[in-house]
Amino acid sequence: MIVLGLTGSIGMGKSTTAALFAEAGAPVWEADAVVHWLYGPGGAAAEVVEAAFPGVLQHGAIDRAALSARVANDGAALAKLEGLVHPLVAKDREEFLTRAKADGAPVAVVDIPLLFETGADRFVDAVAVVTAPAHVQHQRVMARPGMDAAKFAALLERQTPDALKRERADFIIDTSKGLDHARDEVGRVLEALRRPDWRPGLDEGCEPSQ
Repeated sequence: MIVLGLTGSIGMGKSTTAALFAEAGAPVWEADAVVHWLYGPGGAAAEVVEAAFPGVLQHGAIDRAALSARVANDGAALAKLEGLVHPLVAKDREEFLTRAKADGAPVAVVDIPLLFETGADRFVDAVAVVTAPAHVQHQRVMARPGMDAAKFAALLERQTPDALKRERADFIIDTSKGLDHARDEVGRVLEALRRPDWRPGLDEGCEPSQ
C-alpha cells in the first residue's frame, strides 16, 4: 500500500482536494479532524491538555481559542502542547493505516496541513501538494470570517512557503482551475500511484496557473 501525504498552505484548497480523494475511493485520514476529536468531550487529549494548561477545558472540551492564546508567542508552551498531542495523533494515524492496509487499499491518503513542518513527510511514500497562485490564495483566505491581514501573515509565518512545498512534492494539484480540473488531477495522482512501476520523482505534477 502506498501512503500519500496530502498537504498545502492555508487557502490552497486542501480540504476540498482531500474530499475528492475520498470521492475517488481512497481512504483519507485528516489530522485536523482527529485533533478536533481528541480535544472534544471524552477525547483522549482533553483532560491531559487541561492538566498542563488549567482553565482551557470548557464544558468537557478544549476551548481551542483559549488554548491558542496560552501558547501564542511561547515556544516552550507550544512544544509542551505538541509533546502531549502529537503522540496521540500519530497513534490514530497508524491505526488508520493498519485498517486501510488490512482492507486492501492500494493507496491511503493522510491529510496533514503541517506535513513538512512537523517532519511527517518521513512517514509517507509520496507527497501531493495542493497549490494555487498567490492572489487566489489571498482572496480565499481574506474572505474567511474574522480574518485580517495580520492573522493571515501570522499563519503564513508558521508554514513552509508554497514554492518550497512544490519543490519537495511528488505531485502538484492546482485548485485554481475549477473543481473538475482538480478532480481530474486527483484521478491522475491515484492512477500514477497504482502503477506497479511508480517511484518517487517520476511525476512532474501540474504547476499552478499564473
